[in-house]
Amino acid sequence: MLCALGLRLDKNLAPAENRWMTSVAIIDYGRGNVRSVFNALDYIGVAATITDDPAVINDASHIFLPGVGACGDAVAALNARGLPEILHRQVFEKGKPFLGVCVGMQVLAAKSFEHGTHDGLGWLDAEVHRLDPGPDGLKIPHMGWNSLTPSRAHPVFDGIKTEDLVFYFVHSFAVTPSDPDKVLTTSDYGKPFVSALAWDNVITTQFHPEKSHDSGLEVLTNFARWVP
Repeated sequence: MLCALGLRLDKNLAPAENRWMTSVAIIDYGRGNVRSVFNALDYIGVAATITDDPAVINDASHIFLPGVGACGDAVAALNARGLPEILHRQVFEKGKPFLGVCVGMQVLAAKSFEHGTHDGLGWLDAEVHRLDPGPDGLKIPHMGWNSLTPSRAHPVFDGIKTEDLVFYFVHSFAVTPSDPDKVLTTSDYGKPFVSALAWDNVITTQFHPEKSHDSGLEVLTNFARWVP
């Protein structure tokens, strides 16, 4: 199972028997790679629950919003389960650490222009646009490994060497925020795009840490330890 995740076993990370006080609610809305996220967190010893139950989400210390597919469809699925209000309360009122990944990042924007025009959750003054393949006409979707260029430090990247800031991406669209101060990292695929955003107790990544080998496990470890 770990091989399917692309996880290497030679990393000196927390074994599964050493559970922390952290408990992560992996939000299940039918549009996320929830099992891969659960397996990665379980491997590093973090208690996690795949759930859309408000009571379970309320009891969790951290919230992880995964996502695959189209942004508009993901927002509709979240709304159908009544999750936006629950998540907003947990993240903005209670201040819980939140990690949104891939489409879980894109749904936070105000607007998405994927397959038409769709409203996002509006947590962020931003829009979601199709990647520009640049003058080389690179293939879309962007699928594979790419490096990050940080604009500032963040606890979720603590201890990761610059040369190890290489992560796995699968996407055709990316978030363009109006506030450059929220940009944490950029990457390049034909042209630069935003690969991570962070503000207050929120961090979002366009890449998949749960599929990104040792560096991804370190991101998840740091997230589980993060107390904003």
